[in-house]
Amino acid sequence: MARKPRSILAGYPFHVIVRGNNRQAIFHDDDDRSSFKWSLREACATHRLAVHAYVLMTNHVHLIATPAAPEGLSRVMQAVGRQYVRRFNHRHGRTGTLWEGRYRASLIQGDRHLLACQRYVEMNPVRAGMVGRPEQFEWSSHRHHLGLASDPLVSPHSVYWALGNTPFERELAYRGLFDSLPAVPDETLTALLLAGHPVADRGYLEALEARTGLALVPKPVGRPRKSADPAPGSDLR
Repeated sequence: MARKPRSILAGYPFHVIVRGNNRQAIFHDDDDRSSFKWSLREACATHRLAVHAYVLMTNHVHLIATPAAPEGLSRVMQAVGRQYVRRFNHRHGRTGTLWEGRYRASLIQGDRHLLACQRYVEMNPVRAGMVGRPEQFEWSSHRHHLGLASDPLVSPHSVYWALGNTPFERELAYRGLFDSLPAVPDETLTALLLAGHPVADRGYLEALEARTGLALVPKPVGRPRKSADPAPGSDLR
């Protein structure tokens, strides 16, 4: 069966997941993470992809990024995949694929759900029990957003800039997001992101569909939906 083409829109943020094949580690140490991050930064500069948030876990990577052109995201992922896998295989004496199929990409409604998605991404090491607080994990964008480190990979989204007029105001407001319950439950985000579904309100998606001609609202699969059943993606209001 032919794979469904992705609907990638220039100028809109996407959540991206890339995972190791059979859940195997894609990073064995900090040198591997440094190598991946360097490849990612170079590819983003070449193909004009702005990374707003990221985390490099042991066997998967999360990114939130906005492409300047529709093909930018796929070109970055292809370039990073080729370059990093070659170095990883050489360094660890292995051959073959490293990734579990294609990366997943989910459109994000920036004005409503981007910060919830960033929180989800940067809380990954805490949920995995690797650290007690997200700022304790070096390999994510969280420390940059709190003003604890300068990360040249990160280009904060306009929604982050709107949190305050000064760096202190923005960092304080951002920290507050992590001290409260998430606006969108983690379980909801996990289900949407693993399915590659948009993190957006249905009305927003329908308006975007009408404007672009792209199919963005997830279609139900399997049995016909009863009237009481929620439509895919409709758990975001």
